[in-house]
Amino acid sequence: MVSSRKTLIFAVLLAAAGAAAQAPPAAHIVEPPPPLLPQQIGSFQKNAPAPVGDGLGSLDAAQAPVMKEDGIRRFEKSDFTSGPFHGTLTVYQFFDVSGAYAAFCYERSQGFNQPAKKVGGATASGPDGILFQSGINLVIAHFDKSTPKLPAVFDELITHLPKASGPASQPPLLPTYLPEKNLVPGSLRYALGPAAYTAMGGVLPANILTFDKAGESVTGDYQIHAHKERGVVTLLLYPTPTIAGDVSRAVDAQLHAQPPAGVAKLRREGPLLILATGGFSEKEAQEVVDQIHLHSEVSWNKALPPEFHTEVRKTASLLTSILVFSGVLGLAAILLGLFLGFGRAWVRVLMGKPAASEPEFLRIDFSGKPAADATDRTPPTT
Repeated sequence: MVSSRKTLIFAVLLAAAGAAAQAPPAAHIVEPPPPLLPQQIGSFQKNAPAPVGDGLGSLDAAQAPVMKEDGIRRFEKSDFTSGPFHGTLTVYQFFDVSGAYAAFCYERSQGFNQPAKKVGGATASGPDGILFQSGINLVIAHFDKSTPKLPAVFDELITHLPKASGPASQPPLLPTYLPEKNLVPGSLRYALGPAAYTAMGGVLPANILTFDKAGESVTGDYQIHAHKERGVVTLLLYPTPTIAGDVSRAVDAQLHAQPPAGVAKLRREGPLLILATGGFSEKEAQEVVDQIHLHSEVSWNKALPPEFHTEVRKTASLLTSILVFSGVLGLAAILLGLFLGFGRAWVRVLMGKPAASEPEFLRIDFSGKPAADATDRTPPTT
């Protein structure tokens, strides 16, 4: 009887384990992010419903390789209408500000080569539109030139765009190493991959620059003499000096095998490569490569980004909550100790005993002498 009962229990446990193993995993519902373009911006209404997915399948074939190198995350394009006025907005969202700025440089080289009033971050304009970067987002807007209050429309759009925090919100440092003196406006070209570097007119073969090892480049044109060819400065930055050394040797071999037109001066400083080519004289090229150095920028009067203040508020709120919780726990411990202590004393008083009791101690005598019995003690004589 006992054996059959054990067999039954074992069979039930096996059946329960099998059912648990065959049960489908719990479903996790992931809420999709809001669309990049809202349904309404000012008086402009969106003409199409919000897309499903990241929209990357709709990227133009020519720009898709560059956008993927720059770390594109989502893409959306839609028409907007307000009465007789209409336009088209295109938004590209990237994983970090460096990717968004690299994409801005690429799009600027594709026809947005005219200066424009600043909107958000970096801004440029073309014959029929405006290009601007806002944090991790790149926006291309095509509107009728007679459309009123366009800056207000762009400002409102920026409030709807995704924001970044932490390291993703920091702009790239490499473009800041280019000297500003004699730099041709709008000629700065920042690239994170071979497709963008080649498309923006890089002076070196992209296949020797090992962009696959987290390399980045920036190129700028310099007009030192009015009636002479422009000089070109190329900076290449890598994670380690070892990688930079390998690329430096490959570039040096390339310059000797196929010398470029004009001068060519190359110098390496740690993980940074500096190359001056084009219309520089020998002396000018040497001065350019010698004046560029890696540096750490420390600022005491520069306004911090809003994301920094948000993180500070979050940290302060967390620390305040921890302090309040610790204080409450400490106060509760004190009150509990007082309650238990006074309660014990009150119970002893009710039982006719003193509120406090003398503690009894046990003593171990290691002297080896026999303990005196209380009954054998002789009373003192008087």
